[in-house]
Amino acid sequence: MTNSSRGLSPVLPLTSFGNVLMFLFSIALATAIIFLNMSVFLSILLNQSLRGENRFMYMLSTCFSDICSGVTYYYAGVLDVRDSYNSPTRTFYIGPTFLGLSYMAILAAQADRYHAVAAPFKYSQRMTRNRTLAVIVAYWVYAFIIVAVNNLVTVGVAKAVTGIGTFVGNIFTVIIMIGLNIRLFLIAKFQLQREQPSAERDSKRSSVHLIVVVAVFFLGAWLPIFIHIIVCNFVGSTCYSFKNEGTDPLRILPRVNAVLTPLLYIRGCAALRATLFTKVWGPCCRRR
Repeated sequence: MTNSSRGLSPVLPLTSFGNVLMFLFSIALATAIIFLNMSVFLSILLNQSLRGENRFMYMLSTCFSDICSGVTYYYAGVLDVRDSYNSPTRTFYIGPTFLGLSYMAILAAQADRYHAVAAPFKYSQRMTRNRTLAVIVAYWVYAFIIVAVNNLVTVGVAKAVTGIGTFVGNIFTVIIMIGLNIRLFLIAKFQLQREQPSAERDSKRSSVHLIVVVAVFFLGAWLPIFIHIIVCNFVGSTCYSFKNEGTDPLRILPRVNAVLTPLLYIRGCAALRATLFTKVWGPCCRRR
């Protein structure tokens, strides 16, 4: 009998202390993802000066996709389901897409910061607010076009197309992300040091440092699953099989990163932190 025929059950049978802890961890992880990302999302929306900067538009995109990831993890991580193509308990590729959108948002934010610091005059001319929003809308639309295509074709075709696309995309985007990280680090360390002290220089430096740190943690969480996918594509097998999404460490790590990312945003941006404490968490604590 399948899970769908007998009803969904917890990620592991609640017959031992360890299994109960795993179940509670999955619930806590999904809740933390939603709570922290929603807090940062609201903080940016409530602060007009933050909304005026392009980099915070990418933060909004990252937070929104991670909120959706947290919501889907209540299903994919808390319950005994497998989110694969031929699974009766799949999310029709929607759940993994939200994780992929976070990846694209951070990659786009890295490219945006590199452009802003390396060629500030050209950046101010090219990357208007509307163009920044167009970039964000473009990768969201692209992601859900892929979802639609995967749900319209047969499972075999979907696996083949996604397998090739993911394999090539992982290699190139990881190389690009690592390369941008190195370039941004060198810019922050040497180029900005040569500029005269000013509020603009400090803002540039903090924004570059923040995106570099976020990307480093992101790569640390995502590289294991990227390497796994690349290796499995070479050997032509699934390499391993975990019981479900909630017990697969390679798929838990990106969800843990969805908790770390908003914490890094809060830690690395004083204006965002101040808005969070005064306008989001502060009123809630006073009412309590």
